Amino acid sequence: MNKTAFLFPGQGSQAVGMGKSFVEHSQTAARMLEAASDALKVDMAYLLFEQNDMLEQTKYTQPAILLVSMMAYRLFAEKIGEAPAFALGHSLGEFSALAGVGAMDWLEAVKLVHLRGELMQKACEGVDAGMMVVLGVADEDVEAICQEARDNGKKVWPANYNAEGQIVIAGIKSDLAELEAPLKAAKARRVMLLNMSVASHCPLLESAVAPLTEALEGVLKDNFSAPVISNVTAKAYNTKAEALELLGKQLVMPVLYKQSIAGNDDLVDRYIEFGHGSVLKGLNRRATKKPTLNVNDYDSLNAVVEQIAGEEA
Repeated sequence: MNKTAFLFPGQGSQAVGMGKSFVEHSQTAARMLEAASDALKVDMAYLLFEQNDMLEQTKYTQPAILLVSMMAYRLFAEKIGEAPAFALGHSLGEFSALAGVGAMDWLEAVKLVHLRGELMQKACEGVDAGMMVVLGVADEDVEAICQEARDNGKKVWPANYNAEGQIVIAGIKSDLAELEAPLKAAKARRVMLLNMSVASHCPLLESAVAPLTEALEGVLKDNFSAPVISNVTAKAYNTKAEALELLGKQLVMPVLYKQSIAGNDDLVDRYIEFGHGSVLKGLNRRATKKPTLNVNDYDSLNAVVEQIAGEEA
């Protein structure tokens, strides 16, 4: 039997209409949508399926993405009760991963990441925070450019190590803008500010660590059906105590996604990404030769289930 890793995307994967085919074809997904709406006092059908400006606000983006990932995962689990070799999420996706392996209830996770989004927005109030993607520059060169800028009083930090030649920097937007020239001098193929009003995975979020950790205490369980790979260390953990420590740090430390794939790739034969889009599948093309399947709507769910059933027949 093939060994599989379960993957869960983070912010940036959202789009109007995500999750709609799950709700249209599954009572399970429809009930999940209703439960999330009741828990957050937010019309999640409107948030997910209608044009609106809420979906780009972090406090709504995070529960929306997690909900759709959990729909995809739950419907898959109804058809194939396969436990993963490990679960891995990108940023917000680490919370989806924890819900997927039973370390927290999915609905508690929806409420928790809504709070996480609120805390992140509050931490960045009054600060023109943002994030910038850089393509085609080696990690060590980006790190050196950021360090020199910080030595000169700027607030910029590497935030997401996504793939070879793709890194995201977080900080103050005006300080990020000043990095464009040295990055282009370092032969960057592209330098682009992202449409974000928070600076994730950097010290600007320090004020959110304590309240998030306090909320986690009441939600996390020592009930891991499989290990989760930490964004902070790129290594596996499987206890509540470890999760409490690591998820607080995750707010202010970079996401080691490509390191997580590289360090754990030999444990699996394939990956399955649960949630809208195929962001992680795209990153994996540059990180592993093993296949990444997608469960992002009802048709792809059936295709993945059929493929796995055929392999194991």
